[in-house]
Amino acid sequence: MSKVLVSDPIDQAGIDILSQVATVDVNTGLSPEELVQIIPEYDALMIRSGSRVTKEIIEAGTQLKIIGRAGVGVDNVDVNAATRKGIVVVNSPEGNTIAAAEHALAMMLALSRYIPDANSSVKSGNWDRKSFIGAEVYMKTIGVVGLGKIGSHVANVAKAMGMKLLAYDPFISTERAEQLGCRLVEMDMLLQEADYITLHIPKTPETTHLINAAALDKMKPTARIINCARGGIIDEAALAEALKSGKIAGAAIDVYETEPLGESALRSLGKEVILTPHLGASTAEAQVNVAIDVAEQIRDVLLGLPATIGSKYSRIWS
Repeated sequence: MSKVLVSDPIDQAGIDILSQVATVDVNTGLSPEELVQIIPEYDALMIRSGSRVTKEIIEAGTQLKIIGRAGVGVDNVDVNAATRKGIVVVNSPEGNTIAAAEHALAMMLALSRYIPDANSSVKSGNWDRKSFIGAEVYMKTIGVVGLGKIGSHVANVAKAMGMKLLAYDPFISTERAEQLGCRLVEMDMLLQEADYITLHIPKTPETTHLINAAALDKMKPTARIINCARGGIIDEAALAEALKSGKIAGAAIDVYETEPLGESALRSLGKEVILTPHLGASTAEAQVNVAIDVAEQIRDVLLGLPATIGSKYSRIWS
């Protein structure tokens, strides 16, 4: 019977599917060295964002047929090493789409109305309304960077809230952007015109520090930026400096260059910044969806069938 290693916490619905065709070992919190030691006995590996599947782990997986990540991206898997060994890498490109989009929208609204700080103030016994005069998003311009499934949903909701839409995505057509109500522009124009910028792109060599000091300099002093996509797309040191100096008005960040977030200048900032601990996919519904999506693909591959949902790794922004 096949054996599957689950090295990150996965919803029980996924475990139940895998158990139909394989022996499932749930062993979380393993170090890369520990994974290298035990991976030779497994036919499949199921992970979330906590496990980093390196070239060394893949090369040690002499029986591995498939690696499944219960989430959107596969940037914590060495896909090239897996491809060279003929190991399928799958993910769940749609399972947490709504959760991630809603978190980005929630961050935008919370940032605009200083909700976290106002909440803390009232709970501390204060009644300080003057310190929390916010901004409306109605008729403001939102710049959506990446019009994949998540970015498209954000665009649809933002349009319904009466926002004006700009978008930057080199992989989509003007016609598709217009269907979503977006004006497709170059990145520089988006930076200069948007009141809100929300990022919905993977981290690649091309997108690492896409938002750097030079990009931040182009933004309006009243602009706010939201990143619920991938850590490293924003240069965090440059962002902290831009916020301190008043170059931009605010930032809401859910993902970081190093997680958990360690020492960071962002921590010392006030109501102009909101920090959450990578909660984009953290809804009960999303956890079930991604677990089922990926477990079904692993099950099919172990049965000799093709994976069908998220087996095509692509650089197209999602």
